[in-house]
Amino acid sequence: MAAPFFSTPFQPYVYQSPQDAVIPFQILGGEAQVVQIMLKPQEKVIARPGSMCFMSGSIEMENVYLPENEVGMWQWLFGKSVTSVVLHNPGPTDGFVGLAAPSLARILPIDLAVFGGELLCQPDAFLCSVNDVKVNNTVDHRARNVIAGVEGFLRQKLTGQGLAFIIAGGSVVQKNLEVGEVLSVDVSCIVALTSTVNVQIKYNGPMRRAVFGGDNLVTAILTGPGIVFIQSLPFHRLSQRIARAVTSPNMRENPKFFVQIAIFFFLAYVVIVSSLILTE
Repeated sequence: MAAPFFSTPFQPYVYQSPQDAVIPFQILGGEAQVVQIMLKPQEKVIARPGSMCFMSGSIEMENVYLPENEVGMWQWLFGKSVTSVVLHNPGPTDGFVGLAAPSLARILPIDLAVFGGELLCQPDAFLCSVNDVKVNNTVDHRARNVIAGVEGFLRQKLTGQGLAFIIAGGSVVQKNLEVGEVLSVDVSCIVALTSTVNVQIKYNGPMRRAVFGGDNLVTAILTGPGIVFIQSLPFHRLSQRIARAVTSPNMRENPKFFVQIAIFFFLAYVVIVSSLILTE
């Protein structure tokens, strides 16, 4: 017996672009995708470092610092790259470049002209761009929106009228929020949203639990109008699962873990007390 039809307000993301501004590209693969972009003579692609997978012989690659892509001191302090890769076609014939996602992620083509020329993205979402696209790493100075981890207050803002490619994990859905419509989303599952969406942070538990980590402890309250893109498998969630399986012992299966912790604190106490006695 077939399941009853269920109508959902979410739709899978579908790329849209004005017909007179279509840039030839093709997204290859299923999970760890590659985008192949065709470049006419004198055209160029700006990409994040380490994303180049292949390119035709006529393409020249250069790793440069772009003043228009504002990175500032925040990005450098948190270990982000302050350079970009420029892939330029100086030859008389068409060329192509292949840029790969850095992890098990999907590549989303975004025509910024369709979204009002501005889009707020998760950190490190930007993969590459063609034509008029500017990348800013912005800091949310509102205290209520500062959460544990770099992702809480360092975001990427894409502006311009060109074509950008961003990355997202798992399946990606799009939600068009009406005026005053409210949607609660786990902070890590937000890929991108338009600047018209109002964002407020809600802690689902004591502040100390949010500071020291946990699953689904921080929720974003989104209020329309605007558009939001949601991913089902954020990269940090996938990496945490892998790290726990590989390195972290299971508490119930490894009781020695508690003994080791107790010994550590005992030795630390002995060292502190000994240093106080010697100083006297």
